[in-house]
Amino acid sequence: MDKTNQKIMTLSFVAFSALIGLSLSLLLKTLAASFAFFTRMNSFDIIKHGLPVGVAVILFASLQFNKKVLAWGEDVTLEIRKVVWPSRKDTTAMTIVVVVMVLISSVIITTFDFISGYLVNYLVR
Repeated sequence: MDKTNQKIMTLSFVAFSALIGLSLSLLLKTLAASFAFFTRMNSFDIIKHGLPVGVAVILFASLQFNKKVLAWGEDVTLEIRKVVWPSRKDTTAMTIVVVVMVLISSVIITTFDFISGYLVNYLVR
């Protein structure tokens, strides 16, 4: 595996593991606010802080040292290298088209909303 790819995959694994640890920490805090059992469990520092960090470390280790995951990551990298990315000019042109279409759509929807609101108010009176 290329060193650059390996660094990117390791960084991705770290970010994913940290995100899962943060999510677990927030989930425990939310559950502690709702249920007495989780409030008691959340009073222990090993549960409150240790569990999310432990899950994140175990997840990182299981991703980083799993040969199948590393092979999958290498395959993804090889496939991404095959992608033909649009030029800056094409990207700018497509972005302008999307913005114009969104503006036109919003004007049409707003017009229909005002007209239907006026008709409903007229019929109600």
